[in-house]
Amino acid sequence: MKSINISLPDTMRAYIEEQVAQGGYSSVSEYFRELVRQDQKQRAKQRLETMLLEGLNSGNATEMTAQDWEDIHQAVQERISKRQGNNQP
Repeated sequence: MKSINISLPDTMRAYIEEQVAQGGYSSVSEYFRELVRQDQKQRAKQRLETMLLEGLNSGNATEMTAQDWEDIHQAVQERISKRQGNNQP
C-alpha cells in the first residue's frame, strides 16, 4: 500500500480528527479510505443513472427474440473463452 501526503488548513484537520473520534474510525487514513469508497459508489451510481436514461431515451423498445438471446449467449461464451485463454500460461 502506498502513502499519499496532503496539506490541509487547520480547520479541516480539526474537523477530520473530530470525525475520526466520533465516527468510530481507527485512523485518519481509514476515514479518507471511506470517503473515497463513498465517492466511488456515488460516481458508479451516477454512471448507471446516465446509462439508464440513455437507454430510456434511445427509442422505442423492441421485444427480444430467441435469436437475440442466442446472439447474446454466443457473445458471452466468446468473451469467457477469450478471457480464459489470456489467463493461461
